[in-house]
Amino acid sequence: MTTPASRLSSLDAFRGFTIAAMVLVNNPGDWNNLYSQLAHAKWHGWTFTDTIFPFFLFIGGVSMALSLGRLAAEGADKPRLLAKLAKRAALIFLIGFLLNLIPYFNFDKVRIPGVLQRIALCTLLAAPIVVYCGWRLQLAIIAALLTVYSAFMLFYPVPGIGAGVLEPGKDFGAYIDRMLLDGHMWVQSKTWDPEGLFSTLPALCSQLFGVLAGRFLLSGLTRIEQTVWLLLAGLLFLWLGVILDAILMPINKSLWTPSYCFLMTGWALLIFSAFFWLLDVNPYGAVRAAAARWTRPFQIYGMNALFIFAFSGLVAKMFGYIKLAQPDGGTVSLGRTLYAPVRDLPIGAVNTSVLYALLFNAAMFLLAWGMWRKRWFVKV
Repeated sequence: MTTPASRLSSLDAFRGFTIAAMVLVNNPGDWNNLYSQLAHAKWHGWTFTDTIFPFFLFIGGVSMALSLGRLAAEGADKPRLLAKLAKRAALIFLIGFLLNLIPYFNFDKVRIPGVLQRIALCTLLAAPIVVYCGWRLQLAIIAALLTVYSAFMLFYPVPGIGAGVLEPGKDFGAYIDRMLLDGHMWVQSKTWDPEGLFSTLPALCSQLFGVLAGRFLLSGLTRIEQTVWLLLAGLLFLWLGVILDAILMPINKSLWTPSYCFLMTGWALLIFSAFFWLLDVNPYGAVRAAAARWTRPFQIYGMNALFIFAFSGLVAKMFGYIKLAQPDGGTVSLGRTLYAPVRDLPIGAVNTSVLYALLFNAAMFLLAWGMWRKRWFVKV
């Protein structure tokens, strides 16, 4: 455990906001009783929940540009930088894979993809682009990746299905996943995976857009100018996402379509620019101090985001796995037992479900706060 180096308060706050949102949507009291915005869109379209994963990738890209990109520009040993990133990516992938293995450790059927696994792959693939490529080449790579992805999704004839079918399990990405990951995909579908291999290409673009935003923060413009341009870029990306939704492919998180990539990057730019202005740019001392106080919980959360991500997932799994004996001879999970007193409150099933998620979130925040007080910062 090490103390983090000097960093943008806004980036920590945005990261903390995102991890808090992730813990909220991943831990309802009852998956059958959810507010619509706290569940993923069933297929095409998007909800608040669908913003969370691309925000993580965007934030990761900004961080890479501010750290790895700056070190490379200052003449650091580039192969050594890449080796360090490769080790980090391997460890993140291993953590995600281990979480999928727990608690049964069934290697024959374990899901190989996952959120952390995709973050690891994007980090691994983005690293050489950040180190060796200028911003123009990075833009060209993004354009090439999205073009290749779109071409295969729309025009490659999937055997037995045809070309351009964007229905669950019938798209080109699902076809690739079945060939390479058969028996090791998302258990709820078995025929496709929302973090599949082929859709990692546009997900990588989400991270590279974050890299470009981070490079922009290292430019010679004043921070006020940077804020304005980030805000305008966010609006442009939102517009492009809507246009691509209409003329190319629908907004779809599971497919990570180009329209989804652009739309979510737009929202990431807008939210980050707001945090950036409030915490790192704002010339009004009183307002800046107030913003720092109100966003401090997010900053605390953001300083150990990966640890909280993994630990909250492990706790949620164990809540479902640990069974408690009942007077009638049956068993009930620890999670159901903890939810019972909340479920019985007279506020409606949807509200008790979200209240339980908020309480779970509060518990994770207390852990993050305790680590922050001790100056424990887990860096992978």
